[in-house]
Amino acid sequence: MVNLLLNVVSRILFSTADTVWHTLTLTYIFTWDTTLVLLNTISFPKRKGKLIAPGKLGHGGNWPEWHPPVEGDSRSPCPALNAMANHGILPRDGKNIPFTVLNRKIRETYNFSPTFCLYVPLYMARLLGRSYTYGTLDLNDIAVHNGIEHDASLFRHDTFLSPGGDQGKPCPDLVDGFFDCVHGDKVTVDDLARYSEIRRTDSRRKNGQFTLSTFHKLFASSNCATLIRIMGGSISDLKVWLYEERLPPNYESSTRAPWGLTMGSFQTTVLRIEAAIRAKESMDSTIGDLGGRYGLPKSELGPGGEVQREAQMGETAPLLPGKKPQTNGE
Repeated sequence: MVNLLLNVVSRILFSTADTVWHTLTLTYIFTWDTTLVLLNTISFPKRKGKLIAPGKLGHGGNWPEWHPPVEGDSRSPCPALNAMANHGILPRDGKNIPFTVLNRKIRETYNFSPTFCLYVPLYMARLLGRSYTYGTLDLNDIAVHNGIEHDASLFRHDTFLSPGGDQGKPCPDLVDGFFDCVHGDKVTVDDLARYSEIRRTDSRRKNGQFTLSTFHKLFASSNCATLIRIMGGSISDLKVWLYEERLPPNYESSTRAPWGLTMGSFQTTVLRIEAAIRAKESMDSTIGDLGGRYGLPKSELGPGGEVQREAQMGETAPLLPGKKPQTNGE
């Protein structure tokens, strides 16, 4: 009985200490990030071609040679991390990557701020129950469902709907659908919001285990914002990055702030995207006619908003202009 009581007390103390330490760490990160926002505001951005210093990896657009993953390599739901592994910036097999190394390599490759590059690996380590300082991860560890990976991703089918639940490979049909939503020479907030609407609606209709918390909605919009803030919204560059998970030729981050893309600055784009995504009209998993309305031009809707098409909209592609409905087995 005494041992049981001691065990309970020790667990409570450990949990409390861990919560306090984590709260202090987050306070430190957010305070530091606010300072970096101010420093970026009063500093001149680096000129194109000057972001990466001579002698550093990626200077002049010279990145290690790209190789596609081979059997047994570990890959994640994140094209950004997969591209780093495919270029050998991270271990090419995607395995045993120290969280501290992940922090440094993300900053060097994409020019995220040191606060962002600490927060994300720290979150991953905590999610996986590992030490940030001494622990490692394989890229496919990130695919734990509803950790960082989530339903209604723009470029991955839901885990419940994926063959074997594999989240490590690009889904060309979803990437195709995304570029069908882009109407100009560059990807915009409106393009990202519209495709997010389509993916959320389609996923909610087809996935019997669909979930998307507020946290994961914002995380999804963060992934969207990366396409603009880090990749510059360039369609040609994004096609290379999303289809092949390869850095575009002569790649350099479009964020040239000397202290990198801070979380505070990043959130301005994230919130714009999320705010532009129309709220769902029903929590019913069958959605009723909502799935047929989302993403359609007003010319295809009746006076009361009803869908004038005869076909049932059951896939992402039919929600895009000019696409024919698909059925299972097609």
